[in-house]
Amino acid sequence: MSLPGLNPILNEGIFVFASIADPIKIPSSDIIMLFKEAEGTTLILKKEFADLYQLDYTYLSSWITLGITTSLSMIGLTAKFSSALSNAGISCNVIAAYNHDHIFVDLDRTAEAMHILSDLSF
Repeated sequence: MSLPGLNPILNEGIFVFASIADPIKIPSSDIIMLFKEAEGTTLILKKEFADLYQLDYTYLSSWITLGITTSLSMIGLTAKFSSALSNAGISCNVIAAYNHDHIFVDLDRTAEAMHILSDLSF
């Protein structure tokens, strides 16, 4: 299974997911992603900012950006890379943005995830 041009890029830092009631207290410049859910607002941000704002989190992750330019109407891309990671027992939290897909993986599995995604690129 090959995905030419996938080109995974590891972003620097440790990232966490936090759920808060009032995101207005966190500067938007410190937030990677914000998503409103019925139970609260989910934020993805660097661990250092979560610690600074005393936010609760449980999952330490790495952020991998797929260098391939994607379309929101693409079919099957997420299934291909998530299946490859799943087969290795690596969970992935995927954000499809306008130009690229972004994958958050368990911090301890970063090197393995990068290797798997790099192998898919050829």
